[in-house]
Amino acid sequence: MSDVTEPLLSIRDLSVAFHQGGKTTLAVDSVSFDIQRGEVLALVGESGSGKSVTANSILKLLPYPAASHPGGSILFKGQDLMRATDADLRRVRGNDITMIFQEPMTSLNPLHTIEKQIAEILALHGEVSVKTARARVLELLNQVGIREPEKRLAAYPHELSGGQRQRVMIAMALANRPELLIADEPTTALDVTVQAQILKLLKDLQVQHGMSMLFITHDLGIVRKFADRVCVMTGGKIVESGPVVEIFDNPRHAYTRHLLTSEPKGTPPARDAAKPVVLEATDVKVWFPIKAGFMRRVVDYVKAVDGIDMRLRAGHTLGVVGESGSGKTTLGLALTRLIASKGRIAFVGKDIQDYRFARMKPLRARMQVVFQDPFGSLSPRMPIADIIAEGLAIHESGLSATERDRRVAQALEEVGLDPATRWRFPHEFSGGQRQRVAIARAMVLKPKFVMLDEPTSALDMSVQAQVVDLLRDLQRRHDLAYLFISHDLKVVRALANDMIVMRLGKVMEQGPADEIFDAPQHAYTQALMAAAFNLEAVTSSVIRE
Repeated sequence: MSDVTEPLLSIRDLSVAFHQGGKTTLAVDSVSFDIQRGEVLALVGESGSGKSVTANSILKLLPYPAASHPGGSILFKGQDLMRATDADLRRVRGNDITMIFQEPMTSLNPLHTIEKQIAEILALHGEVSVKTARARVLELLNQVGIREPEKRLAAYPHELSGGQRQRVMIAMALANRPELLIADEPTTALDVTVQAQILKLLKDLQVQHGMSMLFITHDLGIVRKFADRVCVMTGGKIVESGPVVEIFDNPRHAYTRHLLTSEPKGTPPARDAAKPVVLEATDVKVWFPIKAGFMRRVVDYVKAVDGIDMRLRAGHTLGVVGESGSGKTTLGLALTRLIASKGRIAFVGKDIQDYRFARMKPLRARMQVVFQDPFGSLSPRMPIADIIAEGLAIHESGLSATERDRRVAQALEEVGLDPATRWRFPHEFSGGQRQRVAIARAMVLKPKFVMLDEPTSALDMSVQAQVVDLLRDLQRRHDLAYLFISHDLKVVRALANDMIVMRLGKVMEQGPADEIFDAPQHAYTQALMAAAFNLEAVTSSVIRE
């Protein structure tokens, strides 16, 4: 680290207020911290703590005039960015300070090729010829570990995987060799092995270029091996800060201790072979045809699910794990007859493989789904009372309005929400509360089987733990059978009796969850475990995609 005493970035008493409908909310309250040259500072806290608002303030990316700064200063190399002109800020943005956002698909332009988007950064902040720009783009793509970068120049964002898109975002951020890189939750939406690769890549590049980095996350597990110092935020304030080792070994503030212990814990209910089989499948296949030529003939298939067997008993959880594109969700959709498949599928003893819409409708009440993103799966135009009651109106149409309302209130109480809030809309709830609403919508119909598709991946660590406890409690009370789809092995370990490890549509490993976690046999499973539980280094060098 440099001996220069003056920090690269110095934030003093920064406050951020939002004004809406005559009401003012203080999102950041008198925050102060420094980032030294060549240092990685982690800003840690749960959703709503003020992390991203603080980071966006540095480059003045907040929605002004709805946002304002009641006080504070942001000094970058001695220049106060709070009082900088637009022209001064344009020179700093993309040149001296760059930013990587959480979801690359929303940050990249879907209409432009990868080459055009990276070259645009070079053109905006320096005069470069087309030939020079292409050479620099190839150099950057190679540097961030994109395999065969020449073939990726003409690709559009939707043609890349999540990990590849994030690598492109990193390439764009590094294009003009910045002194400070702000990484806002850059790995939250990624699979565990891809997350490990991206973290290693960022650390390698940070050391190689001597950059400073502001790393924003809600996952303290990442911070331990990645950052030099850490600031812990909650309620818009920094409640604790210091060297990473000191914070982890001797946390002083109750909120820091809460974050450090906020991991899904516990074990699933004991396996019971006497329980009835709720769902069984044999040789399930979902193949999507690839058509080509003038006559659009089928030339091949994408084998999203390729010959999978499973059995799930009442009161048990089958965990389905694997990276994005492994076929996890496609398998779940096939088992619930939401997409066509081949093979045998039996639900509570009935062979439902050939059931179409009309024959499946009576079974839908007993076969429910909870999706990954509750904000996307709940109608923004309906109060949650109507959202939860919708299934009752379809499957139990004989109920009176009073009885329906009673059932809705009961379902909300069961998932830990106040029934008095049932006339609010989804946007008035936190992410964890919205997921509880989605679970209540499924539970109100008293199902026997629930497919849970990544229900905790969009949630903070402590909220994940709460939802896992809730799911375990509901399972115990109602003898529910769960199909739990996830790439988060820590959550799966806390819930699953049995497990299927999938890759490219096939089963890599299958059996009792505790046996697979304790002694994984397949190399792919071992790599997943290593990435999730830090059993060993996942990559000794950058893994190319």
